[in-house]
Amino acid sequence: MFKSALIISLFLVAAVRSADESQAEITKYRSEVKPDGSYSWEFGTSNGIDAQESGVGSAYAAGSVQYTAPDGTPIQLEYTADENGYQPRGAHLPTPPPIPDYILKALAYIEAHPFTRIQLK
Repeated sequence: MFKSALIISLFLVAAVRSADESQAEITKYRSEVKPDGSYSWEFGTSNGIDAQESGVGSAYAAGSVQYTAPDGTPIQLEYTADENGYQPRGAHLPTPPPIPDYILKALAYIEAHPFTRIQLK
């Protein structure tokens, strides 16, 4: 009997938590667009999502997003988007492995010994 009650109560807690996510409400909202093409916006929700962005038309944007992942991990993402593309930054993002020493040595050798171009007549 105790096991059944425990399982049912855990199920109800899980159901209430998922219902909380679906019932999230907007707690703050601001949006501004200026005649020169610059803009800014921000919003927040009752379940802890906060986001903001500012930029100029289709030339530049910078912003951030904060929320809690389903596993409880706090996520903080900052980004810029400009002529160099979209550049996200966050501790949760994967990073490339370090460049192996033999590749670094090869690149240093190539830089130290530039190739002379051959002119064909």
